[in-house]
Amino acid sequence: MTDPMKPSAALLAKLGSIARHCDEALSVTGHEFDVGAIRSLLCDPEVVQWLDAMDKLAMIPRKR
Repeated sequence: MTDPMKPSAALLAKLGSIARHCDEALSVTGHEFDVGAIRSLLCDPEVVQWLDAMDKLAMIPRKR
């Protein structure tokens, strides 16, 4: 992975999709589709690698 502080456009799109699906899932009209999309995106190798790198930099909350 390159610098986790300089994500690729593709990774930014994936992270933005995670945020949007979280927003939708938590809304009054939330749908199971959104939860499935979140799970799928969180398993994406590029997202997994970026999260690991950000953990090492202590830039995101630690997973419980």
